[in-house]
Amino acid sequence: MAGLTAAELARIRGRLEAFADDLFASLPRTDQRARGQCYLRGLMLDGRRKSIEPMAQRLDEVHYQALHHFVATSPWDWRPVRRRLAERLCIALEPTAWVVDDTGLPKDGHCSVGVQRQYSGTLGKRANCQLGVSVNAVTEQASCPLDWRLFVPESWDDDTPATQQRRDACHLPEQVHHRPKWQLVLDMLDELDGWDLHPPVLLADSGYGEIGEFRGGLDARQIPYVVEVRSDTSAYPEHVHPVAAPYMGKGRRPRPRYHDKPSSLKQLAMAAGQPACVDLIWRRGSRGLQRGRFLALRVRPAGVIPRRQARQDGGELPVRWLLVEWPQGKTQPAKYWLASLPETTPLVELVRLARLRWRVEQDYRELKSGLGLDHFEGRGWVGWHHHVTLVSVAHGFLTLERLRRPKPAASA
Repeated sequence: MAGLTAAELARIRGRLEAFADDLFASLPRTDQRARGQCYLRGLMLDGRRKSIEPMAQRLDEVHYQALHHFVATSPWDWRPVRRRLAERLCIALEPTAWVVDDTGLPKDGHCSVGVQRQYSGTLGKRANCQLGVSVNAVTEQASCPLDWRLFVPESWDDDTPATQQRRDACHLPEQVHHRPKWQLVLDMLDELDGWDLHPPVLLADSGYGEIGEFRGGLDARQIPYVVEVRSDTSAYPEHVHPVAAPYMGKGRRPRPRYHDKPSSLKQLAMAAGQPACVDLIWRRGSRGLQRGRFLALRVRPAGVIPRRQARQDGGELPVRWLLVEWPQGKTQPAKYWLASLPETTPLVELVRLARLRWRVEQDYRELKSGLGLDHFEGRGWVGWHHHVTLVSVAHGFLTLERLRRPKPAASA
């Protein structure tokens, strides 16, 4: 997503203003709404840096201090803006799925809210950065962030004067503390549910999928999912059931339990073997035919959390799909997914959903390279949320612009 020229921006300005009027209707003051539109234009205009000062210079229509105040310290609430954006994008996109992921935002120094030296998958290394966690609506053709959370590391909860001084300087609310990224996702899903928005199916990488509490949270919310997991995730074959020990005639009757040691997903896949794999084309797109060899089994995930939940419920471990990608010529599988979709789900549909996460990786690149997601130079809690929200609005508008253009006619 390259920046727009002044002429290109002028051609779409009417639609942008109408879109912004709708998205910023919750902002109480006229000058705030005007600053919001100005900031959107600054994000969309071509330019190497999308921080406030260079944007103000390129726009030549607003003073730097006014734009800085609007983003960094003005008390407008970003939540209604995000809600309206999520509502409009879900209607327009009719998403196939929602994807959860996180991205690193590199920062200098240690004063920006939530910053810490930590691993970022998008950066591919440990770096001094903030981590933004997002829920995104996706289709094969388009996607857009629906909600965001800033990950607050445990180090920001240290009970020391230096940490408290750092929290105060960033205006980090007293009630905001470290929460695992998977819990931030569940928080966002609850918030989106409060907006009457519900995922058709949720997709996630192994950083989320391998966590039993996360999958259990999705089950409790009746949210279907396809999540990547590690090969050493434990499970039983579908036919294994809990067995009760013989009743000795005294005390409480024994509850049924799983007495055998579970296998790893890799062991279950290897036991099925390569002959059980299916070669299929799972996508036809701009990159040509997407092919692969896949195996699907019905299993009962048996980690500590699922087994504890089964004991509490007095029932069996739930049956899930195990999807495995096993490349041609390889002696063992390469990737593993667990899915809570119905037993009747076709294999090609499982594969298509498991592979749909690529859209969000593309979005993160566009949000950063084209719209300056990681260019914000403010340090505060409010400023971070304002900037991320405004970048998402700009991205949402440009996504709708792409979708409204007619597709070129196919050549004969």
